[in-house]
Amino acid sequence: MAELDKSANAFSNQVIRQGAIGDDVIELQARLQYLGFYNGKIDGVFGWGTYWALRNFQYEFGLDIDGLAGSGTKEKLVSASNYDEQYVKNQINQGNSFTHYGGTDLSQQAPANNSGSNQNDGNASSGKSGGTTSANVPSGFSENDIQMMANAVYGEARGEPYIGQVAVAAVILNRVESASFPDTVYGVIFEPRAFTAVADGQIWLTPNETAREAVIDAINGWDPSGDALYYFNPDTATSPWIWTRPQIKKIGQHIFCK
Repeated sequence: MAELDKSANAFSNQVIRQGAIGDDVIELQARLQYLGFYNGKIDGVFGWGTYWALRNFQYEFGLDIDGLAGSGTKEKLVSASNYDEQYVKNQINQGNSFTHYGGTDLSQQAPANNSGSNQNDGNASSGKSGGTTSANVPSGFSENDIQMMANAVYGEARGEPYIGQVAVAAVILNRVESASFPDTVYGVIFEPRAFTAVADGQIWLTPNETAREAVIDAINGWDPSGDALYYFNPDTATSPWIWTRPQIKKIGQHIFCK
């Protein structure tokens, strides 16, 4: 816990688990949101949205995936993120709808007179929640949803034709809507062994504008995949199971399946 002791206002020594409430949960949610894993309301209530965000963080950072914020997880969160306790708690006390994303100026994260958030930890798992938005972000999706999907599209399909990139984005959205998969953008993308780009680290390459445009087109309703839930490259696929899925069509180098 020495690393935690160096950081002012860092977590207490208690393990934080689902059902917990209070300052530790506020810090947990704020740090997870800072890193882009949590897009729900920072309210100090450890519900399902916080739980899945924490598990996705643990998976991505090579930690034990148990949904518990113990010493190792907290140390990694402290080292990987910043937490402005005064800013976060001031926004909560003022009833503001706000975000705490890294790399975004604080003045742009809590718009003036923006009170009465409609987010909660339950609908954080919808994959379509509020958050940092811009004129180019479709209503119902956070800027971080768009960014992470663009990262995934770029990491998975940057060599594919544009229609193939839209199709990959559509598969992510189809999984969010399917009862068989996590119901958040982050949950789908970081589900263990779901995407090669996550496994090999290409998810963190900086996407180009084409990848973002493909995501926007998919969100706006274009699904060239034909409602696919899977896709694979037949030249590189190593799983016999994927060949058992009913095939819909081939776009570029990818076969899209049900």
